[in-house]
Amino acid sequence: MNKLKTLFSIEEDRINIKIVWGLIIVAYLFNIWVRFIYIDFAQTQPNFFWHNSLMINTNDGYYWAEGARDIIRGFHQANDLSPIDTPPAKLIASFAKIFSFIPFDTLLVYLPGFLASLVVIPLIFLGRLFGSTWLGFLSALLGGMAWSYYHRTMFGYIDTDMLVVFLPLSAIVFVMYGLKRTDWIYFAFASFVEIFMILWHSGLYNIANAVFVLAFIYKFIFHRKDINSIFWLLFLIIPILKIPEFLQILLLVLLIVVQIFFSKRIIKKLNKKGKKEKIILFSFGGIFLLYIVLVGLPWIIGILHNSYFTRASIQEDMATKLHYFSVVNTVREAGHISYDTIVHRISGSWAGFIIGFIGYLILIIRYPVMWISIPMVALGFFTIKGGLRFTIFAVPFMAFGNAYIAYLVAKYLKNIFINDRVSNISKYVISFLIMSAFIYPNYQHIKVYLVPTVFTKQEVSVLDKLKHKATRFDYVLTWWDYGYPIRYYADVKTLVDGGKHTGDVNYPVSFALTRDLVSSKNMAILDVYETEKSYKEKNGTDYLSYMLKDYHQKDPYKFFEMLKSEDFKLPSIKEDIYYYLPLRMMNIFPTVATFSIIDLKTGARAGRFFVTLRGSKKIGKDIIFSNGMKIIGDKNLLQMGNRFIPIKSFTQTFYDRSGKLHKIEQKIGSRGLNVVFMRNYGRWLIMDDFYYNSAYIQLFVFENTKGLFEPVIITPLAKVYKVKK
Repeated sequence: MNKLKTLFSIEEDRINIKIVWGLIIVAYLFNIWVRFIYIDFAQTQPNFFWHNSLMINTNDGYYWAEGARDIIRGFHQANDLSPIDTPPAKLIASFAKIFSFIPFDTLLVYLPGFLASLVVIPLIFLGRLFGSTWLGFLSALLGGMAWSYYHRTMFGYIDTDMLVVFLPLSAIVFVMYGLKRTDWIYFAFASFVEIFMILWHSGLYNIANAVFVLAFIYKFIFHRKDINSIFWLLFLIIPILKIPEFLQILLLVLLIVVQIFFSKRIIKKLNKKGKKEKIILFSFGGIFLLYIVLVGLPWIIGILHNSYFTRASIQEDMATKLHYFSVVNTVREAGHISYDTIVHRISGSWAGFIIGFIGYLILIIRYPVMWISIPMVALGFFTIKGGLRFTIFAVPFMAFGNAYIAYLVAKYLKNIFINDRVSNISKYVISFLIMSAFIYPNYQHIKVYLVPTVFTKQEVSVLDKLKHKATRFDYVLTWWDYGYPIRYYADVKTLVDGGKHTGDVNYPVSFALTRDLVSSKNMAILDVYETEKSYKEKNGTDYLSYMLKDYHQKDPYKFFEMLKSEDFKLPSIKEDIYYYLPLRMMNIFPTVATFSIIDLKTGARAGRFFVTLRGSKKIGKDIIFSNGMKIIGDKNLLQMGNRFIPIKSFTQTFYDRSGKLHKIEQKIGSRGLNVVFMRNYGRWLIMDDFYYNSAYIQLFVFENTKGLFEPVIITPLAKVYKVKK
């Protein structure tokens, strides 16, 4: 057993603290450098810039940007959902004030990369905890730029992810130091970090909870006879108590005071009683009972009811019995992913993943204090069920596993050198070369992972024009994907966004975009009315249920028939409503429709047909598309494999030199699909009557308002209409 321990032991390298900080700087700069690969690419894309600043590349970033902007300017509109009270917005605003000489939009681009690269610090000190700063340095080189961590912390990706790994990793390393060095001060540091990290992102509460459980188990197994250190577990309970943060900090300060001034007296009295074993068991039992009652049971119940565990195709409002489609089914990062994707996102390659996993397993066996890291790694592997967003949590410790294997190989290969000096140097060279092999696939991926900005310059120019036409109290109706950037650039209100997009909230918006123009206008006004009313009365977001109640209807489909009438009696609203209809919505239009084609009574989804195609060639009278579909011209049929579907109409749209839209429509039959060719876009649309008559297609493709909407801004990439009240 001792031989095995020696075989897998980490030798102390005794590196001076000045060199430690030197290695931290090198690892930090390396991770910053790889992130500049994206900047080099973006600099060559003029459409990525607005007002001479590169724009960000994540939708959610505009949420925090909006909050920071409003904090800086000192005001915002009531119920505009600006996150002025959130830590990310406050942190961004603080940096903006400190670095006021940097344009705000430029700061947004660079801040995530510089903050996220701080992850190298706890990784290097983790290696130092086990005696090898070099081991920590090797892991920091990979841990800060592995595939998925880079994705969510690259320049331009402003989000909670810029600290969502650094904070729990730091807390875990502090707890490990406290357990290994038996010093309460590290538990106090960990507690402070955990309070802030849960405030930063509420999901990190699960990690803090699990860390307490594992620290409790570790203490019980290895430090069971140490009465003093048992009470240090109270430091880890404080952050997971469901009480306000200021009370948590107050309790933490009080516990620190007790530890400094009274702990020795208390322990001395307990030892004098001569019942040490009973006191120890009583102490463990008391702490465990305290945890179970105050934290454990509510936490477990909450996890079991989490949407990622209870994933379903519908959501049901129990009060109204209306069924809505759950948004979790449409969010890519929350969807199920393949094992190959998981492996590459965590380690960059199968070899790196397997070796890193083996290294990690050996570490938790050889050094039981590594148990404390299991919550983060487990959360990373939860990606199998929860979606790709979770992979980043496994990255640092898997990278540490890679570095550990590289270290062990170098540790034994160095013995082939007779000269001691050469032998010592070879240990560093060999381990670095092995680690480089793990790093290289991730570096190669970074070179090709060149994502676009959320909006292009032309699209933002539309929002900038809208900003000068609409007031801050007006609403823009569009899909939730575009909510945050619209609020940021146009400074208006939205009905849905990246955070407010549950099935009940999405239904009216989806309905307005996919139904006929009359129904669309009526629903838009009702949605704004109910939204404003909900803010005042705080009565929830099931707006459709309130519409039915206001109009004394129990059957939603009878109500929808009423909405088709131009004489439908609408409530009075003071806000103007604008429709923002981008070309990019064409690609997700079936997903948009999914939220309102669900049967509200049963949860069943209706079958509709919509396909958008690019790339075609004409052979005689036939048109053949790149996906294999074919229009048989002389028979007016659409061929899809062995299926032949009649074509009902064929429409061609194009713009003349003055920018005026022309439409050439040919009616062919009484049933079948509608074919539209948008000549200037080189895009074909094939759809049923439901989509053809929808507000989005009628307004964006045909610019047909029927006198119900007023064109405000018309461009090839985005069109804005104002609802006539």
